[in-house]
Amino acid sequence: MTARSLADALRAASDDALAELLGARPELLSPVPSDLGQLAARATGAPSVARALDRLDRWTLNVLEAACIAADRTPGEPISYADLRGMLAAADEPDVRRAVDRLLTLALLWGDDDGLNVVIGAREVVGTQPAGLGPPLQVLLGAVSPWVMLAMLDDLDLPAAANTGEAIDHLVAYVNDSDRLDAELATAPREALALLEKLAWGPPSGGVERADREVRTATASTPVEWLLARALLVASDPRTVALPREVGLHLRRGQAFAHPQPTAPAVVVAGVRDRVDPTAGAQAFSFVRATEELLEAWGLDSPPLLKAGGLGVRELRRAAALLDVEEWETALVIETAYVAGLLGPSGEIDDGWLPTPAYDLWRSTPPEERWATLASAWLRTTRSAGLVGSRDDRDRVAATLGPDLDRTLAPEVRGGVLTVLADAPPGAALDAAEIEAVLHWTRPRRPAGLRRALVEWTLREAERLGVAGQGALSGPGRALLRGEADDAADALAPLLPDPLDHVLLQADLTAVAPGPLVSDLAQALALMADIESTGGATVYRFTESSVRRALDAGRSADDLHSLLAKHSTTQVPQPLTYLVDDMARRHGRIRVGAAASYIRCDDESVLSELLVDKRAAELRLRRLAPTVLIAQASGELVLERMRSFGLAPAAESADGAVLVRRPDSRRTQSRQRPPRLATELAAPSAKLRAAAVRALRAGDRATHAPRGRTVAGMAGAGVLPRTAAAQTLALLQAALEHGAAVWIGYVDQHGSVTERVVDPIRLEGGYLTGYDHRYEEVRTFAVHRITGVATLEAGDSEFGDVSENGNFDLDPRTTEVRGPA
Repeated sequence: MTARSLADALRAASDDALAELLGARPELLSPVPSDLGQLAARATGAPSVARALDRLDRWTLNVLEAACIAADRTPGEPISYADLRGMLAAADEPDVRRAVDRLLTLALLWGDDDGLNVVIGAREVVGTQPAGLGPPLQVLLGAVSPWVMLAMLDDLDLPAAANTGEAIDHLVAYVNDSDRLDAELATAPREALALLEKLAWGPPSGGVERADREVRTATASTPVEWLLARALLVASDPRTVALPREVGLHLRRGQAFAHPQPTAPAVVVAGVRDRVDPTAGAQAFSFVRATEELLEAWGLDSPPLLKAGGLGVRELRRAAALLDVEEWETALVIETAYVAGLLGPSGEIDDGWLPTPAYDLWRSTPPEERWATLASAWLRTTRSAGLVGSRDDRDRVAATLGPDLDRTLAPEVRGGVLTVLADAPPGAALDAAEIEAVLHWTRPRRPAGLRRALVEWTLREAERLGVAGQGALSGPGRALLRGEADDAADALAPLLPDPLDHVLLQADLTAVAPGPLVSDLAQALALMADIESTGGATVYRFTESSVRRALDAGRSADDLHSLLAKHSTTQVPQPLTYLVDDMARRHGRIRVGAAASYIRCDDESVLSELLVDKRAAELRLRRLAPTVLIAQASGELVLERMRSFGLAPAAESADGAVLVRRPDSRRTQSRQRPPRLATELAAPSAKLRAAAVRALRAGDRATHAPRGRTVAGMAGAGVLPRTAAAQTLALLQAALEHGAAVWIGYVDQHGSVTERVVDPIRLEGGYLTGYDHRYEEVRTFAVHRITGVATLEAGDSEFGDVSENGNFDLDPRTTEVRGPA
């Protein structure tokens, strides 16, 4: 039997078809509709339809537009697949069938080949100009003066009309008469025909002064007037004329599109590269190294956080100078570290940007895993570093790490660009315009301007990250696109330069690392020396402050000597040995602790010098004992000032032990990664879709059940289910897995005990979500309030045998809980 509505079509559909619909349009499940009628109403609403249309490719959208055109020709009546196929005759039949099946799956069309119906919301969202055609003549004539219409009837030898509606009917019948239109066009001036041909394929309107004036066929002096007098053009407002849809279709010979494009445009390969992976490996290593260098520097000297949020332009330029790269690359490094959770605001009064504790864990992993973390975060984030430096509609500059860099379209475009590259032959480099054309066909309703910019940014950022190399997708990039971060790291590992375990020590107190160092050596060397320059080789410089930094961190002089001797390919220079010994000898002679703070030293003369030193006046020192001074300043300030005097104090704990720490490197508190904005709902799991289908079926049965029949439940039989907590959970889990309805006893917030028939949908977090047949809606039940669970009798109609009074007949002989049937 032919369905009379979308709701009827959904009731006749299989459970698999309903589950597929819910998977393709997840917004229909938020929240779960009470029955299939409510699902149909939600599916036909304009907001939901607009979201579904946003996911359609150009061809499927074109077929839907053609269906809207065909439906408008016979309002209130279904269209046939044959009629729709006739409007798309230039395309192959399998392509039309594929698009129609897709639209049926999405419930944008419903019915069968003999009677296809377009949902109301689709016609509203598609608009008044589907396929570039103008509005129907009946709509256009609504804005025309009755006197003008009467003149048209007279000039065209059409029957007289008693009222406006009858006049419109006569004119609509006139433009639907193909033979009459052909005869009129055969006598049309050449300029009028040229104008019609221009308007036929869109846009179907144009500007004309005094377009709504009365024009007669006898006095028409211009091509536009000739067309207006014969209703081949109609004034839509005083300054605009439009081509009626019927005339446009006649000029198109009944075709909705001149050149339909059922498949995405083919891309032109700009060239094939033979060193894609090696180039990508070098870029990936460089990006990881730049991230480490920047965060290490910011751990020592954090840039301030702007009041409006983000990083200042001056700080961005300073970071670019540090990394020796362009500002857009620096912004990419900073943003990627931020979205990967390695960087965040300090949260202090003098708020600044600091590495997070996650950075230290990240730093301890192999380079390929560090890269996979960064690349995965970049691929998924909605933040777009390419916007840095641009101005918004209020002429405000977008700042790095600022709040205005999120674009929900960004991850979709990144994935789309990489997918197009992955579909091309290995090593193929593609032009940005070719890729953008494919993405435009894939999602034509997306904003074109932003998408074009995102494509260009994605290509250059993928190159910088090592996801691509020489314009082609790399092997690690392909694994990353598949969502296999571990495989991406494994694919990158052979492409990275082998880490070195040695450096070259020089007499000028520098060390040269001719390549990347193993992690332990790199961290140890960064602790006791400052990075002076980077590039093909990294130059470290040893200074008094850098060696003191290592001693402050708990390293002894013997540790430093051993490290240098073990990892140097040359003999340790004597000046470096002297520097380490001299700093170690002075280190810890003076100790600073908390009182406000105190200074302790076994050498009384050193403390006496401090008391008379004018530079220490701000510390307000006072002798407490021959070997102890107290200060009216914090321990951190005392340490800082004494180091500026050329001394080498050590921090001391309350029990007198030397504190092992790195006072020069700071970390922010543990923070979650920045939120990822999303307008698209995640696709529901197969289990959730199946449960929702069961609830919809059950709700539909309850909605259409004869009035007066109620679910009385176990109270009518004097039985209330009671089970232990563990058994309650087990039975609910079993019912959820088998799709079985259950009886539950439930204590509400007022302490009243009721019994319910429930179709379980979800069980998590201590709550059961299910369709409640008593109230005919999806409800949430706290598991700790459920007194017990009992299954329904096997073979009992839908949920049990219904007695003459409308109650469910239960077996009162036992209260034993049985498993699901």
